[in-house]
Amino acid sequence: MIQVETTNLAGVVVITPTVFTDERGYFIETFNARDMEAAGLPNHFVQDNHSYSKHGVLRGLHYQYPQWQGKLVRVVSGEVFDVVVDIRRDSPKYGAWVGAVLSAENNKQLYVPPGFAHGFCVTSDAADVLYKVTKLYVPEQDNCLIWNDPDLGIDWPVADPIVSPKDGQGKRLADLVLA
Repeated sequence: MIQVETTNLAGVVVITPTVFTDERGYFIETFNARDMEAAGLPNHFVQDNHSYSKHGVLRGLHYQYPQWQGKLVRVVSGEVFDVVVDIRRDSPKYGAWVGAVLSAENNKQLYVPPGFAHGFCVTSDAADVLYKVTKLYVPEQDNCLIWNDPDLGIDWPVADPIVSPKDGQGKRLADLVLA
């Protein structure tokens, strides 16, 4: 069983799986196709990714275009502030963002639909982030929305994040070229 919380961005949801605990520890079903389908979410993923990052690292805001990817994101160690930005030109929420704390402690997951940019900032000493994607990675379609675009106004929890050269050169929302 999963609990699904909607956000202010249609299609972006926070998923909380049921955690079974006893004196030995716990058990979590982190993905169940039947539960995802029952919640109206995709249940077919084609690739799993694992990212390890240290405190203060900010990854993103990434998206693949034109072969959009949906992502199911979770944290298995540490904590991140995870952000999703609506970059669908025809959306009434174009440019709006939502943030959620994902951690190994809260077991929450975030579903990021196609048409959104995604990124996260590590707020613990380190974090392992796992995510499933609905389309295979295509390097030449890999794109980045700049994490500190003033038009977005994202309130990141780290004042001076560590970003890759690629992420530091992302495009502003106003400069995105999307069909």
